[in-house]
Amino acid sequence: MDRITIRKPDDWHLHVRDNDMLRAALPHTAKNFGRAILMPNLVPPVCTSAEAAAYRTRAMAVLPEGSTFKPLMTCYLTDATDPDDVERGFKDGIFTGVKLYPANATTNSAAGVTDYKKIEPVLARMEKIGMRFLMHAEEVDPAVDVFDREAVFLERRLTPWLKSFPGLKFIVEHLSSKIGVEFVRAHAPQVGASITPYHLQLNRTDWLGWGNRPYMYCMPVIKSEADRLALRDAATTGDVCFFLGTDSAPHAVAKKLAVVGAAGLFNAPVAIETYAQVFDEEGKLENLEAFASLNGPRHYNMAPNEETITLARESWIAPEEIKVVGPEERALIYRGGETIPWKVVG
Repeated sequence: MDRITIRKPDDWHLHVRDNDMLRAALPHTAKNFGRAILMPNLVPPVCTSAEAAAYRTRAMAVLPEGSTFKPLMTCYLTDATDPDDVERGFKDGIFTGVKLYPANATTNSAAGVTDYKKIEPVLARMEKIGMRFLMHAEEVDPAVDVFDREAVFLERRLTPWLKSFPGLKFIVEHLSSKIGVEFVRAHAPQVGASITPYHLQLNRTDWLGWGNRPYMYCMPVIKSEADRLALRDAATTGDVCFFLGTDSAPHAVAKKLAVVGAAGLFNAPVAIETYAQVFDEEGKLENLEAFASLNGPRHYNMAPNEETITLARESWIAPEEIKVVGPEERALIYRGGETIPWKVVG
């Protein structure tokens, strides 16, 4: 198969930041995707429906003329989140879901949850109104090894929640482990999971085996080859509980290369083409549309996009960076400078 047409995909996990970075980054997603969930971990975070509405307005303002792309907004969950505001934002069409960041788990998560008992009223309200719960599913505990954070969170946090809130739909974002794949499959359809392109391509030897490569550093961290293979199987076999979420996360070069570097890979300019390459390598191109365009909307109880895109087996060289007006100057692109064998041609 050298050419494939699929319904326009959606990105169920996207960072585009704000201001100058928002203007530079968002058009790369809007080019090939119909919708994307914009993460709320700005500085300051998007914690209320009013803040989400304002962020959506800023996002819409940077879209190319004629774009049909739709940004979907999330509420940054804190110990003090108001269930009434969450419900109001959901019913008014502002919030698509609520996003959990355990405090200090990743970029801009210092304001995240520190006491899980305090968020139970929010979860109960979300269950009642049919709202989705998006999770950075890692246990941030000094006693937990960084490679085990996902597995421990699933056992320590998500397993009790599944029993306490049986009507609540959960999303394990940026799934990163074989244990996670097995957990999601065992608890679908109540639990779904997004998978990034780089977790499908890289393992920790790629990241650390020939010198520390900061542009492979993300949270949750890239894990073993066994984990990578399990994720590739999950994504490509057509299981409805797995769907596309790039976790594309632009950072200024100085932030990525700092002594304490920022977690995140900016992959939006090469995302759908990279997924196509993975599915082709696995001999499962016929399942790309389900993963990229159908499974996510099903889990979020939305209709798939009516528009389509066409990918062809056509080599091109990925750009190395985007220019960012202002003090951040530029952000490097995942796979920048590489030859990519699939290209969006229509």
